[in-house]
Amino acid sequence: MVNGTVKFFNRVKSFGFIAGDDGKDYFVHVTGLKPGVAIDEGDKVTFEAIAGEKGPKADKVEKI
Repeated sequence: MVNGTVKFFNRVKSFGFIAGDDGKDYFVHVTGLKPGVAIDEGDKVTFEAIAGEKGPKADKVEKI
């Protein structure tokens, strides 16, 4: 699991980016959030890093 901070999340477009504590930026889509989780800019989160089509992607995202 990787920890990070939400850079932004657009609820209308259902995606955003997370700045990982490992120095990488991760794409996050609403489908990558655990059920019942809603994220906003500045939230501290933990997630599973996976390989996306265009780069690192966050999956199983939850607040910490």
